[in-house]
Amino acid sequence: MADNIDRKIIDILQQDATVPIATIAEQVGLSAAPCWRRIKKLEDEGLIVRRVALINRRKANVPMTVFVAVKAPRHAAEWLDAFRRLISSVPEIVEAWRLTGEVDYLLRIVVPDIETYDVVYQRLIARLEFSDVSSSIAMEEMKYTTAIPTNYMVP
Repeated sequence: MADNIDRKIIDILQQDATVPIATIAEQVGLSAAPCWRRIKKLEDEGLIVRRVALINRRKANVPMTVFVAVKAPRHAAEWLDAFRRLISSVPEIVEAWRLTGEVDYLLRIVVPDIETYDVVYQRLIARLEFSDVSSSIAMEEMKYTTAIPTNYMVP
């Protein structure tokens, strides 16, 4: 399990995964070799899943975010398998969540404009049956982070 030093390392890497090991080590009070070993252990244990580059959506020409609430026509394994295949094949769908409550699934889709969203929507409904699809266009991104809180990690 992670201790306070591991949590500090994770906090640093969540802000910038390109920070050199020597800089991380200095910030957490270790020398470079033990710091590297800790990071390697966190990766081997699966706590650090991968390191990625975060892209500016506006500069990548996908500034519009659409949240799509989906209701399944039936709760059957074959429909769910088809849905999983469908959402995996659509690059504009950047997140998909299975929910409790009135809505079965929530998708986050990023596109350049409403016309492109309509093309994505038409592709979805052409390939699979839905009981209901409801879209909400995000007006303002008020908070966005990929960093998770580390204060709940058990030592």
